[in-house]
Amino acid sequence: MEHVILVNEQDEVLGVMEKMEAHEKAQLHRAFSVFVFNTEHQLLLQKRALTKYHSGGLWTNTCCSHPRPGELTATAAQRRLREEMGFTTELSEAFSFIYKTSFANGLTEYEFDHVFAGTYNGIIHINSEEVDSYAYRSLEEIASLLEQEPDTFTAWFHIAFPKVHNWYLENHKP
Repeated sequence: MEHVILVNEQDEVLGVMEKMEAHEKAQLHRAFSVFVFNTEHQLLLQKRALTKYHSGGLWTNTCCSHPRPGELTATAAQRRLREEMGFTTELSEAFSFIYKTSFANGLTEYEFDHVFAGTYNGIIHINSEEVDSYAYRSLEEIASLLEQEPDTFTAWFHIAFPKVHNWYLENHKP
């Protein structure tokens, strides 16, 4: 049984709760989202496996999850990148934000999301239990797809991508 770290709006630890219970009760908890770019300034997207407990079959950032109790968020980001996409690369925390979104199945994501970014050009070995497929896309192409095909992306990606897009343009002059 997985547990998440409950936090307040300053990301101070309040306790732990079983992951599904936290999503059923809409409890604010710590999470992370990883955005990996290649040297062509394209973002590595993943299409979530259809068997995921929510948002299956939707496109999203490179990977995301929750740190385990007692686990550093940066360590958790590396762990999930390796578990989902089959590689590791140097990651640095770009920024954080809070978001809340509800799903048709009654679950709510209410997360203090730490956003990590990195660069990678190597081989990718997806875990088919987590990831259906992947693709590198330019920031402009992703912005266009979000407008043209909004229902093909996860709810949190709609919130995070504009923030990541702005951060990337400020910090990586192509």
